[in-house]
Amino acid sequence: MVSTTKKPAPAKRAKGSKAEISYDLLRARILDGTYGPGYRLVMDQLARETGVSTIPLREAVRRLQSDGLVEVVRNIGARVAVFDSVQVEHTLNVLARLEGYATAICAPHMNAAQIQESREINERMKEALQEFDPTSFTALNREFHFSLYQHCPDEHLNALLESEWARLDHMRRSTFTYVPGRARKSVEEHDHLLELIEARAAAEEIEQAARAHKIATADALHSSLSRT
Repeated sequence: MVSTTKKPAPAKRAKGSKAEISYDLLRARILDGTYGPGYRLVMDQLARETGVSTIPLREAVRRLQSDGLVEVVRNIGARVAVFDSVQVEHTLNVLARLEGYATAICAPHMNAAQIQESREINERMKEALQEFDPTSFTALNREFHFSLYQHCPDEHLNALLESEWARLDHMRRSTFTYVPGRARKSVEEHDHLLELIEARAAAEEIEQAARAHKIATADALHSSLSRT
């Protein structure tokens, strides 16, 4: 079991049902590393920490299990999910397909100013290459892609993307920690995507480019981990 040295922050009072508040709180603590992979989610302990009763906490844990962030292990109980490299690769490949489709349907909804906003984020990524920090670079990478997805008219697809990115964020704080050489190529591929969007390229071409972009990261990660 992996423990954490972080001290959980006190629960904040918020509007909404107790189950919803509990879900948001536990999810945030998992994603920021307060509850690390393998951390046991003991209901009585969580109730003391959060000031919420065990019933809404149990409902929240069930939702987090559906999200793939929590797993129930025999003789252990509920714990924060533990992932391996194969699951990371699988998630990247799922994202490749989702992102390809999402980027293609976002493209017609982006105007020149919005394309420029995405381009400015990518320029910040280029600047970040000079003193490379994988965690910061990954945050910018997420910001870049969601600057495209915010124009997606399909709310269900947006929810799927958010869920898969959250899952990936939890599994690995930064993929670029393992494949730092992908970073420079990644920003070049971002430029190419924006050029296609700006030129109003065919949806199929944009989808293929966006999918290839994510698959290239999955392939680089697989090569890196297979050598270790």
